[in-house]
Amino acid sequence: MGAVPRVVTAGETMVLVVPTAPGRLRHAGAVTLSIGGAESNVAIGLSRLGVPAAWVSALGEDELGELVLHRVRAEGVDTSAVRRVPDRPTGLYLREEVAGALRVYYYRRGSAASTLAPGAFDPAVLEGAAFLHLTGITGALSPESAEFLPWAARTAREAGVRVSYDVNYRSRLWEPAAARAATEALLPHVDVLLVGDEEARALWGEDDETCLERLAAAGPDEVVLKLGARGCAASVGGERLTSPGFPARQLDPIGAGDAFAAGYLAASLWGLDATERMRTANAMGAFCVQDLGDYEGLPSRRELSAFLDRTVDLGR
Repeated sequence: MGAVPRVVTAGETMVLVVPTAPGRLRHAGAVTLSIGGAESNVAIGLSRLGVPAAWVSALGEDELGELVLHRVRAEGVDTSAVRRVPDRPTGLYLREEVAGALRVYYYRRGSAASTLAPGAFDPAVLEGAAFLHLTGITGALSPESAEFLPWAARTAREAGVRVSYDVNYRSRLWEPAAARAATEALLPHVDVLLVGDEEARALWGEDDETCLERLAAAGPDEVVLKLGARGCAASVGGERLTSPGFPARQLDPIGAGDAFAAGYLAASLWGLDATERMRTANAMGAFCVQDLGDYEGLPSRRELSAFLDRTVDLGR
């Protein structure tokens, strides 16, 4: 088999602080430090599957920045295009579980990653890439970051690189109308669009075939609607497809959408048809929710293949 083209992702990754037990942060006796960021989660997921991946971002020249950089690099992701910004902090977010519900608190205003703007990376970074993967989170960080997304998408298109875009709507960062407008402005430059059913309802008021048709008509050749445990639906080249989800015991839903994206992009690069791309993406999402952490439980390609083939692994 020839070398697999790489995927470049771009966006913010923060340090994640989580109590070691459920309950309010104020009562936590101990916490763990990890990292979380949609784009780096995708890059790590791809790397574990054997797909070369690079991550573009900006980090502060602080200990949190060192933590993020070391964790991402340790997963085999190319971090050579990550800038260090001396006068800006690395983003931070905290998570707690209260009465079975997850709550997230962001400390990212004025972060190093909010300086991402047009020209933030050398287009040479895209050499040998099949996809540039972006998410809507970046557009909500700052006015400069909002301009970064269309610039990055156009730059990729000019280099012959396909653009994948995950809506990844965050209600704590911006209003639905702003997120919808930014997404719709970007769609003519997007090849693969990923959107969750809850996001579709929040931004467009619908999460059915009509929504798929509306979004596909705006530009993307592939529009995939993530339906959580129910699987996904898609419009691919005008064809309507569905794929059921996999049974999974959910421990932590955070990062499942990023795992889904990694699976879909990897399957695209492996030359799988649309149905198998969707099935692979569903399997990655199921893998993710069964472990704690944004990316920690993501599988290798061997593990993913065994899961898809229903091969029994006794672990010994």
